[in-house]
Amino acid sequence: MEDIFELAKTGAATPASLGYYFPAEFDPQESMWLSWPHKEASWPGKIETIYAPYSLFIKEVSKGQKVNINVADEAMKTFALAHLEKAGVDLSQIRFHFFPTNDAWCRDHGPAFLINPKADVKKVLVKWNYNAWGEKYPPHDLDNQIPIKIAEELGIPYFTPGMVMEGGSVEFNGKGTLLTSEACLLNENRNPHLKQAQIERYLQDFYGVNHILWVGDGIVGDDTDGHIDDITRFVNEDTVVTVVEENVADENHGLLTENLKRLNKMRLENGKQLNVVELPMPAPVIYDDQRLPASYANFYIANESVIVPTFRDKNDQKALDILTDCFPTRRIVGIDSTDIIWGLGSFHCLSQQEPSV
Repeated sequence: MEDIFELAKTGAATPASLGYYFPAEFDPQESMWLSWPHKEASWPGKIETIYAPYSLFIKEVSKGQKVNINVADEAMKTFALAHLEKAGVDLSQIRFHFFPTNDAWCRDHGPAFLINPKADVKKVLVKWNYNAWGEKYPPHDLDNQIPIKIAEELGIPYFTPGMVMEGGSVEFNGKGTLLTSEACLLNENRNPHLKQAQIERYLQDFYGVNHILWVGDGIVGDDTDGHIDDITRFVNEDTVVTVVEENVADENHGLLTENLKRLNKMRLENGKQLNVVELPMPAPVIYDDQRLPASYANFYIANESVIVPTFRDKNDQKALDILTDCFPTRRIVGIDSTDIIWGLGSFHCLSQQEPSV
């Protein structure tokens, strides 16, 4: 068989054609990847407040797996270590990489890891193009190179579809179904030359899925144009949680109701109806006269725990209780995300999982 590194480099094969697929987040993970936050403009006037909850996030995840952190240089590593030590993180679980970034949103600029347990090379990655959500926040040149640097560091092949794609815009059940939103993937600021059917072909070829489900809009305040990881998430292979807004006067009410209607009609790759669990929304989180995309759906599923953003809201505990029922084998850990969300994303947006194989 032709060398997979050569196949990936030349584009002579796709990951799907070679038997690779993107596992579910609730499947076993080897590590979590992060890009240490440093861009003041992402948390204007507030960046110093995010390091305590961010370090707590790392502490909880690292109890069950390794955590890889991209930093620019020794100074940033030293700064990060001081915060991790203060939080009581087990530093033997942490590995730093001198891969400079423009910003912290590793879910979107990080690699997409695919696996094929039967192959000689069991793990590959896909390096999608990254344009900072439709050229909203230039520059993004360093972020766009992160997957290549990680592939070279790990010594694994990487495929380059040449299409703009962010990890926060897609959600997987690990059995062939991918869930995404029209508001984001069909937005003209991503891949204006591609129609929906062409985009679906890329998703099938480079994520190793065969069944694609679409919701409509994302939540108000989300500058990604509607990432799925703020609205609907798989918690097992046939169940999603999806956020709903009970207040009919809230601008999220209508669009989330419409998404719920769609989800309740959906079927999975095996023809089975999708199980839908409703998750509340917090009351609007406003800072500096701006509504922020606060959502309990932006949780990270780690090996031993699920890290859930909370917002000092009466629905915090209700959301944690619902997720406790959804993940009976994991600890559900709420971490205050009131300051982090000023960056317009939370724990899931900041992280990218590397699966075990």
